[in-house]
Amino acid sequence: MKLILILPALNEAKVIARVLRQIKLVAAKLPVSTEICVINDGSGDQTAAISKKAGVTVLTHVINRGLGASLSTGLEYAKRVKADFAITMDSDGQHDPADLITVLTPLLNKQTDVVIGSRLLRPTGHMPWLRKINNQAFNLLTRLLFGVVTTDSLSGFRGFSKPAIQSIELKTERMEVSNEFFTEIKRHHLKFAEVPIRVIYTDYSLTKGVKPGNVFAILFRLLLRLVR
Repeated sequence: MKLILILPALNEAKVIARVLRQIKLVAAKLPVSTEICVINDGSGDQTAAISKKAGVTVLTHVINRGLGASLSTGLEYAKRVKADFAITMDSDGQHDPADLITVLTPLLNKQTDVVIGSRLLRPTGHMPWLRKINNQAFNLLTRLLFGVVTTDSLSGFRGFSKPAIQSIELKTERMEVSNEFFTEIKRHHLKFAEVPIRVIYTDYSLTKGVKPGNVFAILFRLLLRLVR
């Protein structure tokens, strides 16, 4: 069985070598063959060169296209190589590679099609209060728009079975993709489950992700997605 680890990356040269080193140590112990795939989203630094030196697969967008486009590229690659599983992770060091087995296990056991690694099921670390408010707003948005209840709609740590990889089609290209996944879960009647994950906040990782106040811009793009 084959697992593709998808890491969208934009200007992550400061941390990508350490992140990949930590992931490789854990991946070597997983009960599946694992390929790490960095999606270099038009970085202007050495992200791609450092990733290639680390010996992982690197797929590059010539220009910055956004998180959604990067995840779509990663899932298309997983589909092309006929992967049995795919897992998406942030490349800024926010996710603990030790949680890979937590996300993978329900997929291996065929309990679900999609796994969401939730930072809020059993919270560890101290999520800044603005991020908590942001997260709750998007959780509500996901429930109202798509009828799906989740504790962490903005989580970047997700797992997918082969049927999910084959069926999910992402159309949004930026941060709204996190909520679009729930559209696809509902549209294709995919089973999904949440598992608790550990989050590692640093000054660096806190500069990444959805910024407070972006709710209205993302809502607009999601509504456009619904009418396509």
